[in-house]
Order: sequence, then C-alpha cells, then structure tokens
Amino acid sequence: MTVLVTLLALMVLRGMANNEVFHDERIAVSVDKGTVPRSLLEGGPIVDARGARNDKPVSYTIPEKTVVLSFDDGPSPQWTPRILKVLADQHVRADFFVTGAMTTRYPALIRQIVAGGHEIGAHTFTHPDLALHSGTRLTWELGETQLALAGVAGVHTSLFRPPYSSTVDALDDWSWPVTKQVGSDGYLVAFIDKDTDDWKRPGVNAIVKAALPELAGQGAMILLHDAGGNRLQTLAALPIIIEKFKSEGYTFKTIGEALGTGPANTRVTGYSLWAGKAFVWCTSFSVRLMPWLVALLAVVGVLVFVRFAMMLVLSVVHVRRTRKPGFSWGDPVTEPVTVVVPAYNEQECISNTLLSLARSDHPIEVIVVDDGSTDDTAAIVEELDLPMVRLIRQPNSGKPAALNTGVAAASNDLITMMDGDTVFEPATVHELVQPFADPRIGAVAGNAKVGNRDTLIGAWQHIEYVMGFNLDRRMYDVLSCMPTIPGAVGAFRREALDQVGGMSDETLAEDTDVTMALQRAGWKIVYAENARAWTEAPGSMSQLWSQRYRWSYGTMQAMWKHRHAVLERGAGGHFGRVGLPFVALFMVLTPLLAPAIDIAMVYGVVFVDPYKSLGAWFAVLALQGFCAWWSFHLDREKPWHLVTLPVQQVVYRILMYMVLLQSWITALTGGRLRWQKLRRTGEVGLDVTTAARPS
Repeated sequence: MTVLVTLLALMVLRGMANNEVFHDERIAVSVDKGTVPRSLLEGGPIVDARGARNDKPVSYTIPEKTVVLSFDDGPSPQWTPRILKVLADQHVRADFFVTGAMTTRYPALIRQIVAGGHEIGAHTFTHPDLALHSGTRLTWELGETQLALAGVAGVHTSLFRPPYSSTVDALDDWSWPVTKQVGSDGYLVAFIDKDTDDWKRPGVNAIVKAALPELAGQGAMILLHDAGGNRLQTLAALPIIIEKFKSEGYTFKTIGEALGTGPANTRVTGYSLWAGKAFVWCTSFSVRLMPWLVALLAVVGVLVFVRFAMMLVLSVVHVRRTRKPGFSWGDPVTEPVTVVVPAYNEQECISNTLLSLARSDHPIEVIVVDDGSTDDTAAIVEELDLPMVRLIRQPNSGKPAALNTGVAAASNDLITMMDGDTVFEPATVHELVQPFADPRIGAVAGNAKVGNRDTLIGAWQHIEYVMGFNLDRRMYDVLSCMPTIPGAVGAFRREALDQVGGMSDETLAEDTDVTMALQRAGWKIVYAENARAWTEAPGSMSQLWSQRYRWSYGTMQAMWKHRHAVLERGAGGHFGRVGLPFVALFMVLTPLLAPAIDIAMVYGVVFVDPYKSLGAWFAVLALQGFCAWWSFHLDREKPWHLVTLPVQQVVYRILMYMVLLQSWITALTGGRLRWQKLRRTGEVGLDVTTAARPS
C-alpha cells in the first residue's frame, strides 16, 4: 500500500510540475472595492502590508526616470534565454515572477536568472486566481514555490505578484484579502503601472506604445511575459522599449533597487535548502518517471485485453470440443479409483468429505492420511467406520508427504487427490477419470467451486474461482500447458506420478510443482469441467491473505524450479516456452501491475478529466463483467453474485498486488515461508452439492 500511495504522490508531483494538478483557469469578476483602502487604490504599484503595516498598508511608486521591467509566467526554455540575452546585451536587470511549476521543470533557467543579477518573484505554483481559493490554498501555493526556488537556486523571495492581477486600482473586495494575507506572510505585493498586453500578440508597435509612460519622466512598472505562448513579438519589442527609455534618460532597476530596500532574494541554508532540494528532486524524478508509468499502464492494458480475448476465444474452442455431440475420451473408464485425502486438524470438515465420497457412483477406495493432527480428525474417521475408507496415521510431515503416503498405499492405478475440507458430488470421481481413456493423459484438473459463497468474501472468491481459475483452465487446456491441478480435485496416473518422483516438498505449491513436472515429462493434462468439487474458501481477509501469499510464493518457487523447461524440446519445451511465460505474465506480472489502472483512474478523476477517466475505467470493468458473465454461463452458474464484481475487482487487485509484492520480497531476501493452516468451520456440507449445483 505504501508503494501505491508513493506512486500516486509522484504522479501528483508530476501533475503539479506540468500544471495538470490543481489547475484552475477561472478568473474572478471584479466586485466592489469598499474594503480596500482608498490610499492604495490611488497609490503606486508596490503594496506593503507586512507586519505592523497589515492594518495600515502603504504603497510605493517607482521613482521618476526609473523603469522596472517585469516578466510573468516563466521561465520558458524557448523564450526566457533569448530575453535574458537581450537584457544582458543592454546591461539591464529585471524582475521575473515565476511559477513553481515552471521552476521545477526548468531549474537551470532560474539559476541563469539569478546569476544575471535579476530578481525572482513568486507567481504561485499553479497560477490560479487566488481570489477564488482559500487561505490554505494560498499558503500552499507560496510555500511550494519557495521550496522550488530554494531547491533549484538556493534562494527565497520576498516579492509576490498575484496571477491575473494588473494595476493597483483593480484591487477589489475579493482580491484585497489575498493581498493582506500575503503581506502578513512577509511579502511585498507587486502590481503594475503599464500592461503591454503582449500575451495577446497585438503587434510589436502596440506593445512598445503600451509600455511608454503617459507623462514625461514618470516612473513605471512594466508587465511583459516570457512564457505562456508565442513571445516573438515580446522579444522584438523589448530592445525597442529599452532604447526608447534610455534615450529619454531613464535607468532600469529591479524592484529592490528602485525602492532602496535591498535585494528581494535571500540565500537559504540548512533545512530550508535541503527540503527544497528534496522537493525538486522528487518532482524531477516524477516528471522523468511518468513516461515509464504511461508505458507501464499501456503494458497492463494490453496484457489485460490479450488475456480476456484469449480466455473468451479459447473457452469457446474448449466448449465446442468437449460438448459436441458424441464427444468422448475413448471407452468409458470404469476401473476402481483410489481417493487420497490428506488431513491435518480437519475435524470440522472430514465427516462431510467422507460422507460425500460414500455416495460416489464410481467404485473407489478412500485413504485418509492423518498427518499428525492434534484434534479429533482420526477419531471421527474411525467413528464413521465407512467400509471403503482406510485410515493411516503418521507424524506431522507436511501435505506432500501425506499425499505420497496415500499414493504408496493405494491399491489402484488411478489416483484422485482431494483436500480434507472438500465435498465431492456423486459423479465427481467418475467424471474426473474419464479422460484417462486417452493413454497420453497423465493427470486431470477438476472444477473446484466455492461452497461457502453466501458471505461477501465468499461471493468474491466464487467469482474468482469461476472467472479466473476455471476460465483460465479452459484456455490452458486448449494450449496444452496447464499450470496447476487444484489440490481440491485432481486425478493422476500412478505411472505418471512415479515418473516424476511423486509430490515434492521443495515448494509450497506442490500441486503446481507436480503439474509442471508432469508436462515436462511429456504427459498431457486436461480439464474436466463436470468433475465438480465444493471447497471451503477462507472466511476472512486475513485467512485469504495467508492462502494467497502461500499460493503466490509457491507458484514463484515452482516457476523457478522448472525454469529450464524453456530450453527443452518436445512437450517440456512447449510448456516452458508457452506455459511458463503465460504464468509469468498473467499470474505474476499482470496482478503486480494491475493496480496502476486504479491509480491512473484516481489521478485522472481528481486532477485531469473525470468523465474520460471514469469512462475508461468503466470500459475495463465492463469487459471484465462480460468475461465474468460468460464464465458463469459456461459453468451454468446463476450470475446474481456478479453484482459484487466492481468492488471485488478493486479489492482483489490491491490484495493480489500486495500479496505478490510480499512474495517477491520474500523470494529476493531468501526468506522461508512456512505452511499456514487455515481455520475451518465445516460449513460446506453435503447439501451444497445439490442446493448449489449448477443447473
């Protein structure tokens, strides 16, 4: 979560530097002037409301035969350097009222302005009309601008010019409080005497004429612009203005020189300096980072759409192949099957599990391997005294060891594995083993379903199982690169298991590990949609986190273990060059990057265009909704749980992002993750196989 918040903060910084964030082009309409002291309205362009003068402000005029050239809205990499060259050639110093956004984007120009002996003034950070904003916004605008100036040039300024301001007689009841607050913060407020309107590009002659004083010898504060558009006319008019004033005996000064108050810019040291440097570095980093984030968002979008397209297309291929009239895997498989049930502290669930197997319409033997349970699991198995059930006790050795114990004790060549919290339908085992009519098939993945789907978190996992896992398995079946046989419902040939050495304890995802090993060994793995098993999903977010953390970390371990499949030939090479990249892209990379969609949406809604941003986000959600509906349709599930899909998608994106990030950190730091036993309630009973069975 910290990473996501940091990412959003960097996007906001970048948006501030590019004038996207907090941008406001509204301009206040002039109102009454009843609260503005008349002496100011009739005074000079410099207003001093600092300190004790806040209640009795004064104004200063520019001395006779003195001109202050001031430039607003910069700096601009296109125009500011050329204007600075003209001033240098004419030996003129001026005042530049810069925005914080432009300062962070072009720090070298700020340093060039300061090095040229010019004064810097604050013009806010994002150039809003402060009369329309709160005092808090004003404080923030000035504070961020001072941070930027300290970071790029090591200076603070005591000069301020409000955006959209003009001559002092334009002060009114809205803008006067802004001037007072700025004064109380220690700023001199610089209005103007002559507005050239150069931003309108009225022509060089019109700009020059507007800059000249009405009375001979009259001092003037002249407004020009060095940014905000094409300033070619300003650049052409500037030397003419300077020559005309010089020819009439005028001198050019900065505001500090004209008033005799000393430099308006002061050097900063210590905390202020380093805070400014940190702010500018973060802003610059965010600006450079944004193209990468845009590319990242594009990658995420492409991956999401490619995955959805492939799932939709290939699921249709799978359904047409397996549901066409007369389809079969070969002669019906009727030979007995051994069902291995590893159990550790499953007293709440084991009874329902075994009773569901007792109703199986396929001949089976059941081997329950009690892996050192500390509760009454074994006692319950013995008390049930079911004729087809054998109980094996062993010291706690982990699930892979328990499964291997069961396989070693099995009497049959076909082995079904299920979890101790899972309930089978009567036809599940029969449906699960039918693909073994094809001798090339070494294992079969069943259709795992959430039994406790009546809670919100259960409904979310129900959507995930149907949309994510089962729709994915149809796709992987068609591509012949199944990554995982679910531990809740899967079947194996004993020969295939023996060939790969049984279930391995080298990873935390033994089901994914053995699935990958079987495919590397040349065995084909398919998906049996009618082999349904009802499992008890985690009932709280903390349990869900623990389960997905183990799954994610185990999947990464299995991918690393089988990485050499990429270089192999035959079926193993096919899995390595198709299956492993798909797992990496769609099960690891995409969930890790997917929250970028939500971060971009939040940023776009708050700071850019809420309608377009929400439109794009809802378009993605609509596509997800269609895929979810399609997957429910294929599984013959009632779609009413999909009303929770919008929230589920956001919550799951954030959850899986954090889980995968933690898994990556664990893997990169060499940490070890122990097996985590989930708390069971036994709420998935025998009735779920009929009440919740797809129609």
